[in-house]
Amino acid sequence: MNDKVGIWIDHRKAVIVSMSADRVAATTLESKLGPHSRYSGRAGSPTEGEGPQDEGGEKKYEERYREHLDQYYDEVISHIGHPEALLILGPGEAKLQLKGRLSHNKALPECLVGIETTDKLTDSQIVAKVKEHFGIAR
Repeated sequence: MNDKVGIWIDHRKAVIVSMSADRVAATTLESKLGPHSRYSGRAGSPTEGEGPQDEGGEKKYEERYREHLDQYYDEVISHIGHPEALLILGPGEAKLQLKGRLSHNKALPECLVGIETTDKLTDSQIVAKVKEHFGIAR
């Protein structure tokens, strides 16, 4: 069992920092998701690709993207175990989406101690931030 876990997450990667009485370990998971661009429909004139016949394509694109994100969040969740305390960090909406995904797991929402907005950080900065949050000496 991990005593304390901090996760820095965006849509491209997650850095999971696990801390117990005698160790600190950091694991990086890549999402394998490309950038989330707007669905462009069919090429051609500006009005082509618009309208009812194109709604299915955009909807399917968004559903596939959401499924990939859910798989990514589930993989992150599988790596955190059952901590006594969980901190989520990140620059964008991924941290809130992960929190929503955690609600599917009965035990994990109870251990959530905070969500913080942070800039992009190096792995060592993430470890330092998590240690600082939990009051662990560097």
